[in-house]
Amino acid sequence: MIVGTVDGSSSAPLWVSELASRKASWAAARQATIAGNIANADTPEYRARDIAPFNPDPYARPLQMSRTHALHMELTDLERLAEAVDETGTWDIAHSGNTVSIDEEMIKSGQASRDHQMSVAVMSTFHRMMLSAVSFR
Repeated sequence: MIVGTVDGSSSAPLWVSELASRKASWAAARQATIAGNIANADTPEYRARDIAPFNPDPYARPLQMSRTHALHMELTDLERLAEAVDETGTWDIAHSGNTVSIDEEMIKSGQASRDHQMSVAVMSTFHRMMLSAVSFR
């Protein structure tokens, strides 16, 4: 068995690198959703959205919507990941019915940024480690 592989085969991706890559992609999608919430902060009746928490299980798959007609629009990857925010956890609701709290969104944005930076740092460190393992110095 090769250390770091998912199923023991040499063709399987290295688990740490793949996990960090998926976490970075998740953080980027969450940051885009948060940016959309901030952009719609003044839109009446707009409901804040967020991404489901990161799931490190590589075999978990989100449910896919099926198209019953060729003219139906498909959801983008971001729209598939985004979901309505539980309004019991939001800070305030504006008189216009909008559930976006700029303060809360800025905190979430900082968290997503830190998650992304950490994932990229892990990938960079792992990459340097792999290069040093195969170098002839």
